[in-house]
Amino acid sequence: MTNPATPDPHTWVVVPLYNEASVIAGVIAGVLPHFPNIVCIDDGSTDGSLEVARRAGAHIVEHPINLGQGAALQTGIEYALSQPGCEYIVTFDADGQHRIDDAVAMVAAARASGAAIVFGSRFLDDRTNPGWMKRVILKTAVWVTNMTTSVKLTDAHNGLRVIRADAAARLQLKQDRMAHATEIVLQLGDTGLPWIEHPVELLYTDYSKSKGQSVLNSVNILVDLIVR
Repeated sequence: MTNPATPDPHTWVVVPLYNEASVIAGVIAGVLPHFPNIVCIDDGSTDGSLEVARRAGAHIVEHPINLGQGAALQTGIEYALSQPGCEYIVTFDADGQHRIDDAVAMVAAARASGAAIVFGSRFLDDRTNPGWMKRVILKTAVWVTNMTTSVKLTDAHNGLRVIRADAAARLQLKQDRMAHATEIVLQLGDTGLPWIEHPVELLYTDYSKSKGQSVLNSVNILVDLIVR
């Protein structure tokens, strides 16, 4: 028998949301016992995701039109920072590919180490199998990001992050699509605040692949990095 979760009222989970009505309730249900403060930024969904997320227990901020994941993250971070007692922010995907146990461990690691930023990395252990082609493309994206920022990571395009409030307050994300992932690394590195990486497992399902975790999307990451 597992011990019940201890809710953390000082951490906000920011979830960009775009057309995830079939899975978002399950994602929220998994997060709530650990982090009762969840804000979903509905980025112009047309499938009723907003109402599903609201009924599931999340706070909701709505973008009337689709502005992209970078804009959704910025909106969610600003919302979380406006709430009393916010100490940490977790960025968490809506499609079910992130594990709540990893997020809990990352917040604990931030507190124990004093790190202001914890980047999740699927390449620090062997739990995640993205396939050889996707791995090569993602590793190339890591190399490009490491060449253009002060932060040298093993996984530069992992959406699972923990950001302390003082670091989050210095973010001003302008990029949309996948280029925001490099932008957030660049801006967090520029804060000069301490950071660490933490091993995480990404759950590649048929559903998550259909929502943008395909090899083609990994190619789009490289295109965005080149043209940003």
